Order: sequence, then structure tokens, then C-alpha cells
Amino acid sequence: MRLVTIATALVLFSAPLAVEAQQPGKVYRIGVLTNKASDPGEARLWQAFRSGLRERGWIEGESILIEFREAEGNFARLQELAADLVRLKVDLIVARSSHFVQPAKDATSSIPIVFVVHADPVSTGHVTSLARPGGNITGLAALMTDLGPKELELLSAAVPSAKRIAVLWNPDTPSHPPTLKAVEEAGRTLGVQLHAVSARGPGELEGAFAAMARARVQAVLMLGNPIVFAERQRLAELAIKYRLATMSESKDVVEAGGLVRYGADFPDLYRRGAIYVDRILKGAKPADLPVEQATKFELVVNLKTAKALKLTIPPSVLARADQIIK
Repeated sequence: MRLVTIATALVLFSAPLAVEAQQPGKVYRIGVLTNKASDPGEARLWQAFRSGLRERGWIEGESILIEFREAEGNFARLQELAADLVRLKVDLIVARSSHFVQPAKDATSSIPIVFVVHADPVSTGHVTSLARPGGNITGLAALMTDLGPKELELLSAAVPSAKRIAVLWNPDTPSHPPTLKAVEEAGRTLGVQLHAVSARGPGELEGAFAAMARARVQAVLMLGNPIVFAERQRLAELAIKYRLATMSESKDVVEAGGLVRYGADFPDLYRRGAIYVDRILKGAKPADLPVEQATKFELVVNLKTAKALKLTIPPSVLARADQIIK
């Protein structure tokens, strides 16, 4: 399935070429703010990023060095980690998503910052507009305010009996409040009753699912954030325990046992993130590089999980799926 969100009038590949300001012989240092690069799912994404750099002639250890700073689930450390990268005088900071952009923004207004998957860069104030970011921040976006309603629509189509659906969200994730509002509006249009249930960390997940069970919901839409990605195996187990159909934006979540996934092709976004790094290190200004949106989206259905939940996925949904896990 290849769908495009609202297209931007200006795209990175049509922007005027920057002056080639790369200094011959210099080894550039970029910092990366992320959660846990050793996580197999995350490691695959950063490998796609590294591949993008190699495609543009950057050789790690020769022309470029990558300094990873990882929260490892403790997001309160992000301010400290971002400040550490600034002290190292890195040439550029790559922030994994909106969760990681704000600490980087707080730490520097001069070092370029590139995000690889941002859910809502305008509403969070990280850029002025998609076409003209302004400031020192730019990158790639998969707008969650567009994606969330589509996920709810597909979840309702996959589980038509689900008329009471929970939305698992994190109040500390910058993009979640506007996304929750957009999903609630979509719920009214679809005629389903939504129950917003928050979880700020792994320790709150069991209680969140217990609250969903008490509310007698039949399914749950999990808004994307680093906690959902990192705790994907546990979330799949909780969903089976409480017999809840799940929708998420991450393919790794559905491979771990979630029911349905609809979201952007994340490896493609990480690979394209290297284009921004390349352009900026060669002299382009972040303010002049439009934010690009995701262009590749995938629908994945886990029939093994459907069987465990005693659900029959409608043929119309299966026919639209890009991948079916059996």
C-alpha cells in the first residue's frame, strides 16, 4: 500500500543545490539522540541511516564519526545527553523523533538538528512550517494527526465488532495531545466510542490495560512513541492476556504479536535522513531545507494473533494488506 499524506509544495530533492562547503580531509562528527541503538528493531533503522550515508560517499571512521547517546528508557536523561553532544562540539545532531528533538533544541540553537521521524513538527514548534522550517531544525515527518485517524479507520475495518476502542497515549509525548484530538474527531465520524488511557512509562502499562478491560473495550489504538516500540513484546502479551485487538504504527510491534500495523516505511525515512545530513555538512542551512513527509506506507496483519484472539479479519482488509503474517 503506497499512500501519501498531505504533499508539501517544496521538496528536498527540488531545492536549489547548496554550495559544496565540505572541507577536504575533515572528519565530521555527528551526534545521535535515540533510545536504545542495540535494540534489534532500532539497530535495523540506524543501519538504514548508515547505508544512506555510504550511498553519498560518507565512510564511518574515515570522513564521518557517529556519537550515539541513548536514553535506554530513562527519557529524563535526554537533556543531559543532548548537552553532552553540544560539549563535544558535534557538527550536527540527529534526533530520532519528536521525543528527542526538544532536548536537542533546548541544548543548542546553532548546531543543525535533523529529525528522521517526527509526528508533528509544526504544532510542537520545532519548525515554523514544513516548506520553510526556519531556525536550525529540519528533517522527515510522518504526521501523526493524519496517521492516527487512518489507523483508527483501519482498526475498525479489521475488527468491525469493536465499538468501544481504547487509545493508549503518553501525555509526555509532544505530538500525542493534537493526535488524540484528531483521533477523537475520527471516532465520532466512525461511530465508535473511544476511551483515552495514558501510560507515561513501562511501569504503567499493566495498569493501563487493566483499565481498558474495566472499560470493556474490544480493541486499542496505540499511538506511536519510543515506549511502545521498546515494550512491543510486553504489549503484545498484555493484548493477548486482556483479549484486545491492537493497532500500532510500527511493523516491529505487529511482528512481536500485535494484530494490525499501519504506518510509514521507517527504514526508508532513516535512509532519507542521511540526505539531510549530507546536504547540511556540504553547506546547506536547515532553515532552507523543507521538511519532507513519508511517501511509503504499509498495512500489515498478523493472522496468528487474530487466531489467538478468535477474530476473523474481513477479506476486504486482507486484500489491502502489504504483508500478512501467518
